[in-house]
Amino acid sequence: MKIAVMGAGAVGCYYGAKLAQRGHDVVLIGRPNHVQAINKNGLVFESGGIVETVRLAASIDPAAVTGADIVLFCVKSTDTESAGAAIAPHLAEDAIVLSLQNGVDNAERLSALIGRVVLPAVVYVAVGMAGDGHVAHFGRGELVIGPGAQSDRIADSFGPAGIPVEISGNAPGALWAKMILNCAYNALSAVSRLPYGELAKGEGVMTVIENVVAECLAVANGIGVSVPGDIQAAVAGIIKTMPAQYSSTAQDLMRGKPSEIDYLNGYIVRQGGALGVPTPANQVLYTMVKLLEMRAEQQTGT
Repeated sequence: MKIAVMGAGAVGCYYGAKLAQRGHDVVLIGRPNHVQAINKNGLVFESGGIVETVRLAASIDPAAVTGADIVLFCVKSTDTESAGAAIAPHLAEDAIVLSLQNGVDNAERLSALIGRVVLPAVVYVAVGMAGDGHVAHFGRGELVIGPGAQSDRIADSFGPAGIPVEISGNAPGALWAKMILNCAYNALSAVSRLPYGELAKGEGVMTVIENVVAECLAVANGIGVSVPGDIQAAVAGIIKTMPAQYSSTAQDLMRGKPSEIDYLNGYIVRQGGALGVPTPANQVLYTMVKLLEMRAEQQTGT
């Protein structure tokens, strides 16, 4: 199949590389320097101690989604509307659009913009950009999506490419479960500039995480979302499965880029306020990251 990746950051490059290795026709749509490096040298794909070069197309033009059977929408939550508007005129009528983004409302926001169903996917992968045209994979790589004919097609295509796909009857709950993990770790990793394994050793850190998770669950309950599984065990498991991973929020701040904190802890704070659910732990983490962003803006003069 032809697969377009809108937003060729770490997540988009990882899944694009895996699918290209399986023989799918993949095009990555991203930043000029990144695209130039890929078109010149291929995508350097580092995983499990093995470094490979994956040959695939790359473009800076959103029109590159033209004719794609599947579009993996991997932009930051802050760019959902602008990127969605950019690809909307070029989408094939029967294209499957899959949102591989943090947060719980991106698929809904994108769907309203482009006028078609967008499937939300929960992403569990530890990846980072090691430079232009170079993606490094540290662990995991599975997706969780809701049921449907399109979901079956995705699972059938992605599985042979080494991308496990779980089809869940509670997709909203699965999205919330992932967001709770993000709320628990992302801001703390960003503020400390530590990976998850080191972060968890800090005095009082696990107590803060427990408070954040409890607030998130209270907000989810207030909205009427049932979060599946043992979320406390999942939170603890991140330390074991991704000990060397820095959060995406930390990676953004270390590069001087805006983060997605408004759609993570900030979202919990806003929803908690609307519901009358106290969210002090999330509020503190949200405020700390916003202060770091403000400092970065002052230092760069933007």
